[in-house]
Amino acid sequence: MKFIHIADMHLDSPFVNLSDKDIMGDLRRLEQRKVLKKIIEYIKENKIEYLFISGDLYEHQYVKQSTIEYLNNLFKEIADTKIFISPGNHDPYIKNSYYNKFEWNKNVKIFKSKIEKVETEEADIYGFGFNDFYCTNCGIENFEIENKNKINIFNIHGTIDGASIEEKQYNSMSKKMLKEKGFDYIALGHIHKLDYNAEINQNIVYPGSTLSLGFDELGEHGMIVGEIEKGTIKLNFIPLDEEEFKIINLDISELNSKEELIEKINSLEIKNNEYIKIILEGKRNFEINIYEILKFIINDRIIKIKDFTKLAIDLDKIKNENTLKGLFAQEMLNKLNSENITDEEKEIIEKAIEIGFEALE
Repeated sequence: MKFIHIADMHLDSPFVNLSDKDIMGDLRRLEQRKVLKKIIEYIKENKIEYLFISGDLYEHQYVKQSTIEYLNNLFKEIADTKIFISPGNHDPYIKNSYYNKFEWNKNVKIFKSKIEKVETEEADIYGFGFNDFYCTNCGIENFEIENKNKINIFNIHGTIDGASIEEKQYNSMSKKMLKEKGFDYIALGHIHKLDYNAEINQNIVYPGSTLSLGFDELGEHGMIVGEIEKGTIKLNFIPLDEEEFKIINLDISELNSKEELIEKINSLEIKNNEYIKIILEGKRNFEINIYEILKFIINDRIIKIKDFTKLAIDLDKIKNENTLKGLFAQEMLNKLNSENITDEEKEIIEKAIEIGFEALE
């Protein structure tokens, strides 16, 4: 049997932390639709029999009915493909969710909060869905496969070997226990990083997020395409996201002005399919105002700049001068060395030092 496994698409995500540019959220939401179309076209062309969606298909808080209708119309185009959805913590099966109140196409099966089996000619498909934004126990520990002679597949959203309090809130399951259950394939969602070939014949798989949600999800994103028979499994990863998020670390220690920094950034070679986040590092010799700098950046693929530089001014040396600068340096050092100073307060003081020394020139 041939299948596709995806997870964590987060349709209609607001992408609020992606960029200071408002248009970025709209662009990524359009790209989500583009990726959906790619999946449907691949299914048509390759006669894929099963589509497993392992949670967080959409954002419950933000998803629009028009998006759900768009999605369901795509599902209608692959009427011969059996679609199994296991709701996750961002799209739980709750009273007012679209999983509950929307009339989905007949080839769509949405699992609820009790492990359920669907029998098909080729396999027994088991699934579980969140019924809240948290889930501490799906009941898999007490579950047994009914017919081990068939292909058995488990579709679920959750964390493998979650140890922290936060991880345990999102359906933490023991990998050892899952292996002992005897499933031929476990389609997972929740972790946005691809994990499918870390061991020989791996059958407990995270496909990662179908489309990158930001700079904390670097690298390729897409879907798992699988072919399975009893005892054998063949998996491939196919990239779908045409855009790539990249981080550039830029040392500005040798730069002496805002103008030099702007020229340096504008000279960077950037591909047309890259979204760039620039991290400024090193010792800064001038005051940096990110919002001011962004106004002069020519390449619109640069969507975020972060300042992780440190102050280049040697206060310990200047404090010994018998000048106004020396007195100012001594006062600022006293403030920086104060007990219980917060990072936010330190940042404010460092900005004050830059502005002060600039005024004293």
